[in-house]
Amino acid sequence: MWPSGLMRHVIRRPHDLFPLARSAWRMRRRSWWRHAPFLPVPDSNYWTFRVTTAYGEPAASIPVDDAVAAARWSLRHRPGR
Repeated sequence: MWPSGLMRHVIRRPHDLFPLARSAWRMRRRSWWRHAPFLPVPDSNYWTFRVTTAYGEPAASIPVDDAVAAARWSLRHRPGR
């Protein structure tokens, strides 16, 4: 689900942790605490849709650089700013 190598990237560049955590929190499933696995992760249908529209296939591997760039972009362009 998450890009492989993402943790390695955060260890090398800890300043990217906040944008990545913020964007992950924004994509969490609604009422995540009511359904197993009780983790704030995106709904699998939503995640499949996002990956398919971005990379053309549902099982595509997301490059770490793309995930970091998207997280930084979403932090700069958040609603209400």
